[in-house]
Amino acid sequence: MLQTRRCGELSEADDDTEQTLCGWLQETRNLGGIAFLQLRDSTGIAQLTLPKKKVGEDNFKVWTAIARESTLRVTGMVKANQEAPNGLELVPTELEVLNAAATPLPLGVVDRIESEIETRLNARYLDLRRPEVAAFFRIRAAISGAVHDHLRREGFLEVQTPKIIASATEGGTALFPVQYFDREAYLAQSPQLYKQVLMSGGLDRVYEVGPAFRAEEHNTPRHLNEFISIDIEMSWADDDDVMGVMERLVATCAESVSLEAEALTALEMAPLEVELPLPRITYDEAIEIASAKADIAWGDDLSMEATRAIAEQYGGFYFITKWPLALKPFYIQPEGEKHSRGFDFMFREVEMTSGGQRVHDVTLLEQRLREQGLDPAKFGPYLEPFRYGMPPHGGWGLGLDRLAMVFSGAQNVRECVLFPRDRNRLTP
Repeated sequence: MLQTRRCGELSEADDDTEQTLCGWLQETRNLGGIAFLQLRDSTGIAQLTLPKKKVGEDNFKVWTAIARESTLRVTGMVKANQEAPNGLELVPTELEVLNAAATPLPLGVVDRIESEIETRLNARYLDLRRPEVAAFFRIRAAISGAVHDHLRREGFLEVQTPKIIASATEGGTALFPVQYFDREAYLAQSPQLYKQVLMSGGLDRVYEVGPAFRAEEHNTPRHLNEFISIDIEMSWADDDDVMGVMERLVATCAESVSLEAEALTALEMAPLEVELPLPRITYDEAIEIASAKADIAWGDDLSMEATRAIAEQYGGFYFITKWPLALKPFYIQPEGEKHSRGFDFMFREVEMTSGGQRVHDVTLLEQRLREQGLDPAKFGPYLEPFRYGMPPHGGWGLGLDRLAMVFSGAQNVRECVLFPRDRNRLTP
């Protein structure tokens, strides 16, 4: 075996045994007659103790000159030492440099000087070696795993829908064009319309976790042009039903993240608590609250100023329901003449996502398209399933990246994405 233990796995049971470790050289402290090297892997840090008389002068000279962040394989005896990490040290008998790191490093891994996020993203391979950065992805993985487990428990079937589409049928968002053989196609902004087709097919509870693309020229800490979307659609359901799925899912994610103690400690973050049921306020109530501190009238979209005012009363997750019909997409079910069965899911002042009950009657759907200045004739493949027994249904799409941002306390969504894509970044 290349290694017999990982650095953070050494225990009292290993005292006076020979072990082999692999990792990155984090730091060297040379005191002349003895030196201490810190070897790091994803599980923790092990101390290598080099007494010059024991390891030999030549080895001592070579081993203490190794560049930081070089990868090493070390074999030696484990000894108890209360001053070392985990109360143990390893005295090397063999030390092999597997790959020497060039100097200077483009990014400090353990340096106290904080680098700008753009510098860090350019050297992501080094940035990820920092425990507090890796912690974002441990939390993200916990959320992703909880999503799959929870939705399957609730009877949802995982599906995958196309990401190359023929036309921008959903409207409202700019799409990325791609050359598809001899014609132009687009990268999908969401699986929305395909999810609805599946409701007609009898797959009455489906979910998808996959990429989505939006060609919006945002430049904010919350927006990306490629992101991972968690989408559900369910038949025989209204807006209340799908909000229930949302809040139960988020509560499950909170429980899963709370178990990531090491990651939360690295981020100096307490677990985020989610108590059910989550608050639900109507758009009309939201306007009344916001109008005390923001210049806003009924029928306006909610500005950040408005949602900040609302967040003063609702500090965690909550829903804003019964939005004006004119502010929602054509596929959202009306409720009366002015309102809809669409909702926004919020965290403090930030919109996490939107969803709602869908229009399932084809005549009403054609009417809604015309009301929004769209030609039903251009929506033939989408409308066809609605003519043959489409059940009432609803759903939503929630960004995994933004959810990870909330649960990790990140100030920028790019912290929670390995290789983010925004209007300026296409590499690495």
